[in-house]
Amino acid sequence: MSQTTTAQMLPELHTPDPQPVRPADGVPAALAAPTTAAASTAVRVLVVDPDLGDPLIAQLRRHGHQPVGVTRGGAALQAYGDADLVLLALELPDLDGLEVCRAIRSASRVPVIIVTARHSELDCVLGLQAGADDYVTKPYGMRELMARIEAVMRRTRWQPSTVEEIRHGSLRIDVNSREVTVDGVAVPLTRKEFDLLCLLASHPETVIPRKQLLHRVWGDTWSRRTVDTHVSSLRGKLGASGWIVTVRGVGFKLGHG
Repeated sequence: MSQTTTAQMLPELHTPDPQPVRPADGVPAALAAPTTAAASTAVRVLVVDPDLGDPLIAQLRRHGHQPVGVTRGGAALQAYGDADLVLLALELPDLDGLEVCRAIRSASRVPVIIVTARHSELDCVLGLQAGADDYVTKPYGMRELMARIEAVMRRTRWQPSTVEEIRHGSLRIDVNSREVTVDGVAVPLTRKEFDLLCLLASHPETVIPRKQLLHRVWGDTWSRRTVDTHVSSLRGKLGASGWIVTVRGVGFKLGHG
């Protein structure tokens, strides 16, 4: 019987001196070093909002944080692994914000605060059920938002660290060290091969559609052929084609070697 744990599939950010960049969806992102807080307390905040013209990015930077802005859900699914916290709008042009929240939560423990104009009790309940750590409605006061960020990060920092591991038959995946073994033999994988295998292994009885794999592993920026190529490479490295089962016309699921 397999045992799974929630896995963070994308690595931590290692850029020591970040500069403003343009994300994959072509929208300028604001990325800056902390100005009013020590670097050790600065939070790398991924702001997911189709309207990045408001002062939120500048205010986050002014409070000593390191904000990155993207306008599309697909870009958010590429970038959340480099963030300490995600501020997520629900009104996105390409994906439903709740689906983005569920996708992040299924693969990561990064805190998510939904920031939205949807203010009904049902909307709040749906957001929290999707995995959000908090729910803030517009218009909001900046001091309130900063207090909520601090509260969420405080709870996160006090969570005990655990060894995250996925076992499935003779397959073992160490999520923290990103090491994979089959029958005790190390299997060297590329970053995307590991992300793909980890996603499949986290849901061993589930057929994951090809489109969903693209969203979660590549941010939907690659072609159908990309998944097939990586699946083929994974099968070869794991030593048996049975480890990844193709469900024709749907997607893939984890099998047995």
